[in-house]
Amino acid sequence: MKTPVEERFIEFYEKWMCQLEENLQRLLKVSREIPHRTEREALVSTVTTHLKEYYNAKWAAAHEDVLAFFSPVWLSPLENAYLWVTGWKPSTAFRLIESLRQTGVPGESLAEMSEEQMKKVEELRVRIRLEEEKVEREMERQQVALADRRMVELARVASRVSNGGLVGEENGLVEVALKELLSGLERVMKAADCARLKTLKGILEVLSPLQCVDFLAATLMFHVNLRKWGIKRAGPHEM
Repeated sequence: MKTPVEERFIEFYEKWMCQLEENLQRLLKVSREIPHRTEREALVSTVTTHLKEYYNAKWAAAHEDVLAFFSPVWLSPLENAYLWVTGWKPSTAFRLIESLRQTGVPGESLAEMSEEQMKKVEELRVRIRLEEEKVEREMERQQVALADRRMVELARVASRVSNGGLVGEENGLVEVALKELLSGLERVMKAADCARLKTLKGILEVLSPLQCVDFLAATLMFHVNLRKWGIKRAGPHEM
């Protein structure tokens, strides 16, 4: 049984992914052609706006049901296996740049990055790694908090409530404690998303318009193909 938030987000995500695939085709076309610089910049702006729309919708939905994003039913098991705090891990973007520089796929522009660009990307990578570690520490703190003395006592109270022993104020205490836990998870999720957005913004600021096109094309290609592989492996009946 899916929650109302899950039902709404499934519908949103399917439409959002369709637009993502359309954007990917536009990026690949522009990468192969020689359009004016302003055309590339306009397309990069369109794609990044679309990516940000996902986070705006995600944050609004998570405020109602944050747990839905820690085990998203709209993703395949393969996609879920690669999640890092409800999304892609920021450091993978830097690994992607290295791969693009070596392979030249989908375009060769990343292979022509200057030393100054590489220096800036490395500085960004170090900053983002620190943010990842901060998110991971906070996630660990949230998980460990489940076993603190207050939560253990509340679990005992909740057990008595479910057995008809206590009601009213005690049940209210349990609800307050759970609300605090969910709020903590929502904060961690947003911190992880902010690290993802900072990574994307920082990389695009370093790259030229053509390099931005190739980087975004590779990024979208990865997510689109991972979804296709995941759905194919899981089968439509499991999605």
